[in-house]
Amino acid sequence: MDPVTKPATDPATDPAPAADPPPAAESAPATGTAPAAAPDAAAPPAAAPDAAPPSLDVRGLAYAYPDGHQALFGVDLRIGKGERVALLGPNGAGKTTLVLHLNGILEAGAGSVTVAGLPVGKKHMAEIRRRVGLVFQDPDDQLFMPTVREDVAFGPAAAGLRGPALEARVREALEQVGMAEYVDRPPHHLSFGQRRRVAVATVLAMRPEILVLDEPSSNLDPASRRELADILQRLDVTVLMVTHDLPYALELCPRAAILSEGVIAADGPTGALLSDPELMRAHRLELPFGFDPRSVTMER
Repeated sequence: MDPVTKPATDPATDPAPAADPPPAAESAPATGTAPAAAPDAAAPPAAAPDAAPPSLDVRGLAYAYPDGHQALFGVDLRIGKGERVALLGPNGAGKTTLVLHLNGILEAGAGSVTVAGLPVGKKHMAEIRRRVGLVFQDPDDQLFMPTVREDVAFGPAAAGLRGPALEARVREALEQVGMAEYVDRPPHHLSFGQRRRVAVATVLAMRPEILVLDEPSSNLDPASRRELADILQRLDVTVLMVTHDLPYALELCPRAAILSEGVIAADGPTGALLSDPELMRAHRLELPFGFDPRSVTMER
């Protein structure tokens, strides 16, 4: 059987409805041929013919794992070039499953994913994985070479870059994250925060269309957290940040989407979403004690 889709909410007209509960586990179908989207599902508005394609366009994405557990029920999410968007939601909402579709690690059971106009699929997989730069939560999962230089050079070298052009690409990526002076250092001699910045550099060296960050602030001390925020704000790249750190999301991302029970339950200005107590309770999101997003003035 095929994955099923739920009617998706329309962020433009209904920013904060709660998602319907998913079907019982025993009725969740396995992956297979993609069915048509639900007839009353709201699709994102089409881009103007002469406009650049969005960095990311997810339409009606549904997915069930081989054991029958369905994680996504028809996700619609469009991110324009240069946007910084936070993806929020409780554990088990489907955030990791969604992210793994963006560079083809998982194949959609229904719906579609396009990156800068290019459909995610086997035909374009090498280019898709260049365009979608995924930074893991644990930098030690991303760094495996003897030196920082070799880690950052690994991707571009695998893509065929050599000689001075490769060296220039490594230098450029490390300068973007403030780690150029550590180019010959073994990664395991760096602090955790420094390793996370090098992990970001390994992705930037591929000059991606969109940077996908999985819990970028986790396990960072306050100074490292601030340094990474400053770096991310300076980058000229589209960002999708998956995080439970709601103040960090407010600081870095003008827009947020809440993924809950396999659908986008709300999509809008981050401050507005975080200031809606009923919406937050409905999707098991909680702000730190004493933090009031309405009192924060952001300068971007």
